[in-house]
Amino acid sequence: MLGSPYARTHAYFAERVSLPAPEVLLPELNGVLFALIDERLEVFADAVGAVAELQARGVPVAVASSSVRERLERTLAHAGLEFEVTIAGDEVEHGKPAPDMFLRAAERLALPPEACVVVEDSPPGVAAGLAAGMPTLGVQRVPETDLSAATRVVDRVSVPGILALANQ
Repeated sequence: MLGSPYARTHAYFAERVSLPAPEVLLPELNGVLFALIDERLEVFADAVGAVAELQARGVPVAVASSSVRERLERTLAHAGLEFEVTIAGDEVEHGKPAPDMFLRAAERLALPPEACVVVEDSPPGVAAGLAAGMPTLGVQRVPETDLSAATRVVDRVSVPGILALANQ
């Protein structure tokens, strides 16, 4: 379910086991997740560094996450990240692998989709980036995850790697 929106994840598990309704489960889940974020979240130094460098260069940067707004904000705050534009999974009609959130991010950045680069670590995210018509950099965080559909696959995020895709 990596990269899938909450509604899809809940529906998937609810077909297999008895679960409380999505709106009942979410506050309980957030309580557990927020505690884990606060206590154990390890940020990817390469990603944080790349964001900082891009922002210092004046490159517009957005985040488009399948996470619900509360979780996205908690994660970004813990990581010390701020973005001009943030799109959460509960703010679009169709989550990844649909291109909606990436297209909305491009629109809010006032950029055409083809001028954007998607950096993703999940198959639904890679599919969404490609469906949006954006070059997509797959970051292999989990060895078994198949990101081969991405425009390029790397082990670490780097500004040269991102800009290389932007200039294709």
